Amino acid sequence: MNFSEVFKQSNQLCKVSPDGKYLATCVQYRLVVRDVSTLQILQLYTCLDQISHMDWSSDSLFILCAMYKRGLVQVWSLEQPDWHCKIDEGSIGLVSSRWSPDGRHILNTTEFHLRVTVWSLCTKAVSYIKYPKACQKGIDFSRDGCYMALAERRDCKDYVSVFVCDDWHLLRHFETETQDLAGLEWSPNGCVLAVWDSCLEYKVLLYSLDGRLLSAYSAYEWSLGVKSVTWSPNSQFLAIGSYDEKVRILNHITWKKITQFEHPSSINNTKAVVYKEVEKRTAVGSDDLSLHITIGTALYNTRSKYEICPSPVQIPVVKPDPDRANPKIGVSSLAFSSDSRYLATKNDNMASVVWVWDMQKMSLVAVLEQTSAVRCFQWDPCRPRLALCTGNTTLYLWSPAGCVSVQVPTEGGFQVQSLNWHRSGDSLMLLGKEQLCLCYMDTDQEDNIREFTATK
Repeated sequence: MNFSEVFKQSNQLCKVSPDGKYLATCVQYRLVVRDVSTLQILQLYTCLDQISHMDWSSDSLFILCAMYKRGLVQVWSLEQPDWHCKIDEGSIGLVSSRWSPDGRHILNTTEFHLRVTVWSLCTKAVSYIKYPKACQKGIDFSRDGCYMALAERRDCKDYVSVFVCDDWHLLRHFETETQDLAGLEWSPNGCVLAVWDSCLEYKVLLYSLDGRLLSAYSAYEWSLGVKSVTWSPNSQFLAIGSYDEKVRILNHITWKKITQFEHPSSINNTKAVVYKEVEKRTAVGSDDLSLHITIGTALYNTRSKYEICPSPVQIPVVKPDPDRANPKIGVSSLAFSSDSRYLATKNDNMASVVWVWDMQKMSLVAVLEQTSAVRCFQWDPCRPRLALCTGNTTLYLWSPAGCVSVQVPTEGGFQVQSLNWHRSGDSLMLLGKEQLCLCYMDTDQEDNIREFTATK
């Protein structure tokens, strides 16, 4: 692996363009656009206030910068640096801003979710959509960009409206069988819309494009229910993470549960490999002491590696406080690999552990136990390779070949808070609190992991 130098950023507002050629970063009120391959600055834009949100258009030609406190959105062009657009929502305020799939319309959600305003960059036309619901995920576009599903709340009832994105006309409008709709998400093939209720009632509903209810699923009653939902990339599985610390898998033919994955505190599965991170602290040599004092780091170097633990293995569990809202329990994070072969999960009361499941064998294949709580994990978009971080100076990678931890070699103790893969899978963007750097993968990374695993 190779690492770039460190660059400044604010609020982790850093994104690679959809075509993979450019890297946009926000530093306070400035927007910096770099070439991904050379990291040379191509454009530098100055906004009217500190940037709250930034996003690329689908064709990588425009960048949206939202300033929620001032109710402003500014749009910048890469092809024509002198051109810019300013959208002012005025006294009605602004809480969310996003691109439509065509990259020529902007959807702004006003304060108190009074309406969604659709602004056209081409014709300057404005459309209004009333009654958007304030929920976890109230808007979703189909993968082909043809349709938008919007959760609505009116007369104390939940509804879903399906719009055609070409001209924003209403295609379908139907009431949902939910008490308090919490989110919705299209299947990757765009044929089915999954809708789920709030955590107070376990209910997942599946609707067709024309609003027909295909199936309703409920695992239990009278307890906290759904915490996370995600589709597999091939649309064949719907994974539902629950507060009872289990993941239930529905199939796309009958929409019935085909299996469930549990997260026990003791692992006796001999077929699953348990990787445990072990840290080793070494004193800094006298030659390096002055350097470490100068840059303000500790007088010890912390190195980590993975050890394979024989079963049975006890997993550290944190008991949640029953008197506090939003208890740290249940499966909050779900992610399928790009080929739908593997599913990675995290159970909140086992915050330092990531579980990897084989979807062909429907069984546990690996467990990664870290020394600190896992902040973020994400699959390589091209290969079955999982990257994760825990807020320290180390990057962790898992693949079917094995597991490896890599120290980020930057001065000042760069702590990885979040990460994002490049669309090619050849590099990773590592985000700290106020900095970022790029990690470039070797093409023979799999061979390196195999060799590392074999020599342990």
